Amino acid sequence: MTKQHIHIGTETPGRGFDRFVDAWQRAERGEQTETEVHLNFEDLSMLLAVITPRRLEVLKTLRQEGPMSVRALAKTLARDYKNVHGDTRALEEVGLLERTESGTLQAPWDVIDAHLSLVA
Repeated sequence: MTKQHIHIGTETPGRGFDRFVDAWQRAERGEQTETEVHLNFEDLSMLLAVITPRRLEVLKTLRQEGPMSVRALAKTLARDYKNVHGDTRALEEVGLLERTESGTLQAPWDVIDAHLSLVA
C-alpha cells in the first residue's frame, strides 16, 4: 500500500503553472506518472498562519488515533472545543482534513512534505 503524500510549501503561481503544464504534457504522451498533490501558499507567513503547531498536533492525533468528532478530538487533546473546532475548520478548508461518511474528521495524509524556498 502506498502512503498518501501531500507537498506543502511556498511557490509562485508561475512555478505551479509550469508544473501543471509539464504533468499535462507527460500525460498526453502516455507516460505513467505518480499522482502528486500540492498545497502551496503565496509566502511563508500565509503558510504559517494555516499550519500552526496546534494544528499540526490535530493532524498528528487524527493520524495516530483515527477518525473522530471535534468533541472527541478536543477531549483527547485536552483543549477547548471552540479552539479545536476553529483549527479543524481551517485545516478542512485547505484540504488537510476531510470528513468521513459518518461525519467524523480524518487526516488522509500519511506524509506531509514541506518545502520552503528562501530565494524567489
